[in-house]
Amino acid sequence: MISEETKLRFAQEVAKFPPEQKQSAVMACLAIVQQELGFVSFESEQLVADYLGMAPIAVHEVTTFYNMYNTEPVGKYKLNVCTNLPCQLRDGRRAMNHLKNKLGIDNHQTTSDGLFTLQECECLGACADAPVLLVNDRDMCSLMSDEKLDQLVDGLRAAEVAP
Repeated sequence: MISEETKLRFAQEVAKFPPEQKQSAVMACLAIVQQELGFVSFESEQLVADYLGMAPIAVHEVTTFYNMYNTEPVGKYKLNVCTNLPCQLRDGRRAMNHLKNKLGIDNHQTTSDGLFTLQECECLGACADAPVLLVNDRDMCSLMSDEKLDQLVDGLRAAEVAP
């Protein structure tokens, strides 16, 4: 289920910690699994737990606490929209609703073409730039007006059909 290359990457992460603290690599190992599989399945949580000598529930608690880990398959582009109170006061909810309407999906759903998954998320630490969203847990988009949201979605869609 997990490649030898992934196991080597696990070992590199574990090597960063004293042997008695190898469980400190849990977040890195989960990120590696997600990079390989696209999400962190229950079975892969078990593998990480076994590899790190942890209780499976402890790994599951990490996976489900952080929204950067996908516990089920997601679209090619995961859009996390901050709807925490400071962002709501600066149109975070409007941005979320605009994307729901544009994509035709609700929170935690994926478009039928498999391109977009939409998720509300907690604070992204950019309240002054609200509304903000995070694309694929990596790229922050700030001051997202309806026009900028449309440009983002349309641009990502266009990139999929470009030769």
